[in-house]
Amino acid sequence: MKSFKDYTPNQTTQNPQEKQGVHQAKNQETVGIEELTKQIASAYEGKSSLEMMRNILAQAENAKRAGTLTNDDIDAFYAQFSPMLNGFQRKKLQEIAQKLKNI
Repeated sequence: MKSFKDYTPNQTTQNPQEKQGVHQAKNQETVGIEELTKQIASAYEGKSSLEMMRNILAQAENAKRAGTLTNDDIDAFYAQFSPMLNGFQRKKLQEIAQKLKNI
């Protein structure tokens, strides 16, 4: 381990190639979230916030019921968007995320 950033539990069993694969997977996941964010933003350009919210919730509920949206995905979405919101919006998003997680 060269720095705290490189630490992973049970590191003694992980060779450098495995470690690189883990980092690449995390980078791909981040890129996937960023790409999804761009797609969502472009799809709802020009629509009212109420119309956008209804559509997002309907799609999220369908995906949750179909098993293609996990609670971890919801948490990742919240973590990605919450820093861009004001306090009221963040609280509303948190309520929506909790509602979706309970489906």
